[in-house]
Amino acid sequence: MTEKTEYKYFGRDMSWLSFNYRVLLEAADETLPIYDRIRFLSIYSSNTEEFFEIRVAEHRDALHSADITDNEAARIHRMLNEITAEVNRQQEEFYNIFYDSILPALQQSGMRFYCDRHPIPYDSETVKNYFDEYIFPFLAPVSLLDGIRVFLRDRRLYLAILLRHRATSQSHYVMLKLLFDKAPRFIRFELDEKPDLYMFIEDVIRSNLASVFPGYKVEACHSIKISRDADIRVDEIQTENIPAEIRKRVVKRKVGGEIIRFMYDRDMPDAMVDFFCRRFDIGADKLVKGGWHMNLQDISKLLDTEIKPVALLPQPMRVPFLDEAGSVVRAVERRDVLLHFPYQSFDYLIRFLEEAAADPDVEEIKITQYRVAENSAVVGTLMDAARKYGKRVTVFVEVKARFDEEHNLNTADAMKAAGIRIIYSIKGLKVHAKVAVILRNKPDKPDFAYVGTGNFNEKTATIYSDIALLTCNKAIVTDINNLFAFLEKPVTHPDFHFQHLLVTRFSMVDALKEMIQREVENVKAGRKGRIILKMNGLQDETMIDELYRASENGVSIDLIVRGICCLVPGQPYSRNIRVTRIVDMFLEHARIWYFYNDGDETIYISSADWMKRNLNRRIEAAAPILDSELKEVIINILHIQLSDNVKACYIDENLQNVFKRGGDSSIRAQTATADYIRAKFGAPTAEGRDCGSAIPEDRGC
Repeated sequence: MTEKTEYKYFGRDMSWLSFNYRVLLEAADETLPIYDRIRFLSIYSSNTEEFFEIRVAEHRDALHSADITDNEAARIHRMLNEITAEVNRQQEEFYNIFYDSILPALQQSGMRFYCDRHPIPYDSETVKNYFDEYIFPFLAPVSLLDGIRVFLRDRRLYLAILLRHRATSQSHYVMLKLLFDKAPRFIRFELDEKPDLYMFIEDVIRSNLASVFPGYKVEACHSIKISRDADIRVDEIQTENIPAEIRKRVVKRKVGGEIIRFMYDRDMPDAMVDFFCRRFDIGADKLVKGGWHMNLQDISKLLDTEIKPVALLPQPMRVPFLDEAGSVVRAVERRDVLLHFPYQSFDYLIRFLEEAAADPDVEEIKITQYRVAENSAVVGTLMDAARKYGKRVTVFVEVKARFDEEHNLNTADAMKAAGIRIIYSIKGLKVHAKVAVILRNKPDKPDFAYVGTGNFNEKTATIYSDIALLTCNKAIVTDINNLFAFLEKPVTHPDFHFQHLLVTRFSMVDALKEMIQREVENVKAGRKGRIILKMNGLQDETMIDELYRASENGVSIDLIVRGICCLVPGQPYSRNIRVTRIVDMFLEHARIWYFYNDGDETIYISSADWMKRNLNRRIEAAAPILDSELKEVIINILHIQLSDNVKACYIDENLQNVFKRGGDSSIRAQTATADYIRAKFGAPTAEGRDCGSAIPEDRGC
């Protein structure tokens, strides 16, 4: 009897850091316009900030648990050390990219950016005059003498300064918080007969510190910042009044949680670092090396003012057969409609809801809301449906959507005032499904269903790659109606049957296991076994084990996973599995599951990633694509993504991003997808950036 192979898994956090490093590689790509490189630099910086505020904070919170074992505490400490080492490595490369590549590129584009430690090269009087008028009046130095209480705000930048009194030679530390709303982060100086000069506000302050502290010599001045625990632990909420508890916790988060990261200029003297650690009770394991400048995600603000894109991103395409039908509702009555965002316009969904709201035969609209856009057209249409047309409108609002809690609560209040029935979060669960149902009161007229991979959010629909199904299939309509019945009155052991829809905590996991096993059985019978899975994250070890076993049995598996992927490729038990990651202009966000099924190909689109939280602590939905033509479209798009040799990477057994290269032509999946959709649906050519030649053949999250 052979011994069972011990399967291996990547750690979730290290896998996420591998993804974020892939984002950083886009900032390093000198073939991209400077606009895009700065955008990716900003995304990397924002991602890292949130990673510490949530994931690292969660680990540190676990260390405070009363029942934590010594072994578990040791494991968490090892993991935190591993995270810190990798982040420090990435931060060094981050600053090298910024100083050695981004800034020179900006200068070549005509932006002279001063951010050095040496005196201002010319016209320092202009800089001093600006400082005296617009900055100095608002500065508030804080002495760090013993007994003086000081609170550090998270995400804010401070200058840590060591002063020495010229007469007494006594020294002490002070801090200056950078102005948050009184002056811009980046200041442009128009100089006579010389190129304009751009400066960080902290460099303007540094160059004028002598006038801030007369009688003192500035011995040292370095940037520092802290990150605090921003997770409000919504999964722990036990009260039935979830909205009220969320509001309380949001207020508490604004005040600030425990410090979980102290980021400091890597050239800051050790004695200075030690002082701040003692002064603010910061452990050495929370130290992360930064640079001369921090919060570089702010540089994205330059995109709105000083830097213009080389060309606009491709504009959403029209869908001729929907336009020719004159009504989205009538078009869906004739056939299923699949919308591809951001390649096709989100306006069609808005039109669909508007038509439903105005239709006298429509009796009720039910919809979920997870992340809502500011001034949302979707919400406005729902409010019109209730207030203007007298429809019954029910909206499930997930108020536990991280960092959108307050906005979702305020939006829910506005909808309730318009006469919409609001259902709030379920205790112990997040509702992440993107579904809607429109019910008519005429037996001879069909009802409608919507299932999507992304939020009902017209803003993100311009930058996230998602898919949405509009259908009047009776079984899918009934399934979604049953799902809303559960959301209205959740029970521990619900007796709901879903004919087509796969729903977590009901049928999804078992159905996925069955479909994977079906491919295994086909291979054992001498037939082809093939699986393609596209998602944002793959972490659940139970499902990874299913894929490992399928690989061991000869099933060919391609995974297109943008973010976390804990499956380890390149092992004997994963020899038939390839993992592809695509990072490009649009955020790959669609979840698509393909099973060859002995030629009777099965395809689902879903809101669910294969993460533990999605499959166990959320309500997610997946819908089958039943129309053969729409199946063909999705299969071709998947093939386009798998053929990408410009923006796609393989993930290897060491978690490295290994770029795909080679082939007779360059294939950039997002450009090729746009070209394919344009050719397939006869859409007008959209003006946009030349992203390289591409030929349809594969796709990703």
